[in-house]
Amino acid sequence: MNFLAHIYLSGENDLIKIGNFMADGIRGKQFEHFPDDVQKGILLHRFIDTYTDSHDTFRQSTKRLHEKYHHYSGVIVDIMYDHFLAKNWKKYSDEKLDHFINRFYRSLHENYPILTEKTQNLMPTMIRENWLWSYQTIDGIQHILTQMDRRSKNQSKMQFASQELKEFYPEFEREFDLFFKDVQAQSKQKLLSL
Repeated sequence: MNFLAHIYLSGENDLIKIGNFMADGIRGKQFEHFPDDVQKGILLHRFIDTYTDSHDTFRQSTKRLHEKYHHYSGVIVDIMYDHFLAKNWKKYSDEKLDHFINRFYRSLHENYPILTEKTQNLMPTMIRENWLWSYQTIDGIQHILTQMDRRSKNQSKMQFASQELKEFYPEFEREFDLFFKDVQAQSKQKLLSL
């Protein structure tokens, strides 16, 4: 659910952003039914996920949560990392965060017919509640984690993870900074090869 990072790492092409954004719901070779740039976004998303899961710094962050949240730790860290990207946005982009977000929402509307059904269903709530903007605050992250916990029938206990975010805030932020430098460079390279 770390939507902001995936969109940001897609560069300037709207269709690549859309592919990267909706890739989680696209299995196997289903991606071949989409326009070329959307396919690139889907492949970039898969690359980013694989790279992230094997990155030492990301794994260091997940270890801090593993005892309590088990296999949900990675999902929680993804969301925490989106918090640090949103909070420190000026460090990563000259464009204001609200402009970046609104451009993305507009492109979803403009490309509605090519979106997956899952993305079409998700879009109204995401835009109405402005999830991408809400990532800037711990309360916003709390809200997202609570929603995700409901989807797991309250088994994940994710709604409590904002406590660890507060408790280990400097550690998570430092780890995000280290990780994000690497994933930016790797994503740029991958985009060039697609």
